[in-house]
Amino acid sequence: MTHVLDITRSISGQPWRWRALAADARDPGFRPDDLVTQLLLSRGVPREEIDANRNPSIRGFMPDPSIFNDMDKAARRLAEAVIAREAVTVFGDYDVDGATSAALMIRLLRDLGLAPQAYIPDRLMEGYGPSGEALVRIASGGASLIVTVDCGAQAFEALAMARDAGVEVIVVDHHQCATALPHAHALVNPNRLDETEGRRHGHLAAVGVAFLLGAALLRELRGRGFFADRLEPKLLDLLDLVALGTVADVAKLTGLNRAFVTQGLKVMAQRRNIGLAALTEAARLTRAPTCSDLGFALGPRINAGGRVGRADLGVRLLTTEDPQEAREIAAELDRLNEERRAIEAAVQAEAEVQSAGRSVAVLAGRGWHPGVIGIVAGRLKERLGIPVVVIAIDEAGVGKGSGRSIAGVDLGAAVLAAKEAGLLVAGGGHAMAAGLTIAEDRLADFAAFLEERIAAAVERSIADRALLVDALLAPGGITPDLCETMDGGGPYGMGWPSPRVAAGPFRVVKVDVVGNGHVRAIVAGDDGRSLKAMLFRGADTALGQALLQAPAHRKLWLAGRPKVDDWAARPAAELHLDDAAWAD
Repeated sequence: MTHVLDITRSISGQPWRWRALAADARDPGFRPDDLVTQLLLSRGVPREEIDANRNPSIRGFMPDPSIFNDMDKAARRLAEAVIAREAVTVFGDYDVDGATSAALMIRLLRDLGLAPQAYIPDRLMEGYGPSGEALVRIASGGASLIVTVDCGAQAFEALAMARDAGVEVIVVDHHQCATALPHAHALVNPNRLDETEGRRHGHLAAVGVAFLLGAALLRELRGRGFFADRLEPKLLDLLDLVALGTVADVAKLTGLNRAFVTQGLKVMAQRRNIGLAALTEAARLTRAPTCSDLGFALGPRINAGGRVGRADLGVRLLTTEDPQEAREIAAELDRLNEERRAIEAAVQAEAEVQSAGRSVAVLAGRGWHPGVIGIVAGRLKERLGIPVVVIAIDEAGVGKGSGRSIAGVDLGAAVLAAKEAGLLVAGGGHAMAAGLTIAEDRLADFAAFLEERIAAAVERSIADRALLVDALLAPGGITPDLCETMDGGGPYGMGWPSPRVAAGPFRVVKVDVVGNGHVRAIVAGDDGRSLKAMLFRGADTALGQALLQAPAHRKLWLAGRPKVDDWAARPAAELHLDDAAWAD
């Protein structure tokens, strides 16, 4: 693949390559009709599907829910519960995907006339997923049907206990499954190994699967004449929850997920959900939220409840109809998020001391807060460029772990294999993220198992690593108009990377460190036009040091993502840096 500007080794030690050449190879007749077309083609969209992907709609990407195993069975059972006005409890995970999935099901069932209850397990006291004790307790409280969302695919013992207690359970999940499945009335999961057509949608977050179940339920009720004398709920009004859960769970923004997020952001801008509106205000967002806001402003605040506060705060916020309660919960989540940041920084500092050696970093420590280990794993994965598993060990010698992976390395499958090999008490996940429970004395064996299983994949991923560039610009080419045009190829996120440009050459006019180790540089081209460039959390990296120490006479090519500067007094663009290379 042709290198951009002949850069084979940048300051960060990687080549720069054109992203668009892959599209050229698939379509020899390609001519760049416009920038958005080029961006879509280079992200794998066939030319005949360009129009559908410019503004992805639910109608254009929504599959028939019946293609999924057990979907119709689950919809029929839920319809029976609605008609009979049964007591239903929605059991969710404590992260954003779990909270939004639970909120979607609760709001829909509430609109259908039920009074569903929510149950979110405490991360520290109960751990991930349904326990048998919790399900039996819910049943003894009167529930005749339990719907688990974003969990349950590996809950063999818990679901067996629920069966023995006489309560039926519908599992709505997206995590990878083993060959055998736990007992449930229905288990809807696109990542079941026996899925055929539904397997094409394995990238869905649990909230996306819940939305499909909601569509199947409404169709089932429609067929039974349920809406002959009442209004049918507008399922599309819940797309704001689907968008938030999808982005926060770092699901690939391809296919149906792009439609979910595109349309969900439009719903969110209308502020119909009182809780989301309050959270937006607490996050100090004065404009309509963007995809980036879901991942970096709203999602972390919802997560903070499950990480360092009360696990049910997120669901309560997303389902309340009381504006005052919404404001109080949003303020509490904002406070907890600040507390989470401080705890995270302390754990990361200790974990970084261990981060050396193998192709997979397995880092463990006593006293680490299990609520932040996933975030720390993600931070260190970005810093080290390899899969990272961070494990918090309690006083009893039991470790709770969370892992994050890199492109081309299926960490979830490796963790599931380690569980089946007897190395873990529990474990599972998906390609890019996994969770586990392990005895302290098995840590070394687990690390060796991961090394043997995925070292080759890590090596291939690193060898193929390059900075992919979408466009080459003159210094003055980074403008608000360019940012607006590029937004037309979004939404951007996991699996659908935001556009990256190379621009320059620039000389550094002024540079300093701001905030939490961010490098802020004012650079100028030969025409004298200046641009603000930001390198986040990079002051101690090779790139950050190069910017801070750049001689006045040397010029740089910069590579990064153009963004509108929200803090500028008048419309201006800035460049969020990924890399740089000396121009001389």
